[in-house]
Amino acid sequence: MSLFGKNIRKIRSVRSLSQQAFAELFDLKRGTLGAYEEGRSEPKIETIIKIANYFSIPIDDLLTSELTVNELLKFRGKPEHDDLKAKPDICKKVPCITLEGHQDYIQHHTKDNFIEDLPEIHLPIYNEADLRAFVIHDLEMSTDSDGFYPKDVVIGVKVQKKQYPNLASACLFLVVSEEKVFLRRIYQSAKKFILKADHKGIEDIEIPYTDIKELWEIKYAFYHRIPDSRNTDIKQQLSFLEEEFHKLRTSLNN
Repeated sequence: MSLFGKNIRKIRSVRSLSQQAFAELFDLKRGTLGAYEEGRSEPKIETIIKIANYFSIPIDDLLTSELTVNELLKFRGKPEHDDLKAKPDICKKVPCITLEGHQDYIQHHTKDNFIEDLPEIHLPIYNEADLRAFVIHDLEMSTDSDGFYPKDVVIGVKVQKKQYPNLASACLFLVVSEEKVFLRRIYQSAKKFILKADHKGIEDIEIPYTDIKELWEIKYAFYHRIPDSRNTDIKQQLSFLEEEFHKLRTSLNN
């Protein structure tokens, strides 16, 4: 990757611009910009001048210096510690999976460029973990007036495959399988999960560990409405009883 490619990628990161948004600013194709960033192609001088002028960066610096975050933010004054150059943004940028992007996500979730171009949600937290947001689009995880409804958003922390056997039952997870992306409560069952919806009438799904592309444990939720908190204690007790019943049934089957 050339210094020019590194610098424009860093500019995009600092300015929270996707490849598509950045490319449109300078009448470029997204693929062309990707080639610049990866060092597979060099830009025309007219493009370099446009980018340098737009961001008020000297052309020489853009081409021959690896720009720092402080320089791009026009940091004034010398930082007391060198590690301030890598100081994270106040808000965590979280890639978000929308309904329209389910199939594309299943196919391209391992590609960095694809993840970078996903819509983003900005959270006022400092968290080094890999996070993923998901927009609810159905009623499968709702119960009466409680639970998750369309346009609610959940955010999860990535779970590594080696952690699967140790995951607690009844917790919420975002599951990426070969066929779909969906929210469920998981229950352990001999190297596979039983995935349960909260809504009555939705069939359980059994899925082996090996058939899961990604698993994200839900840590945050943002509601499109004010959730009804009544009867919370009763529902928690019922959830506990359900989990205990499942453990009993599993032990009897074994």
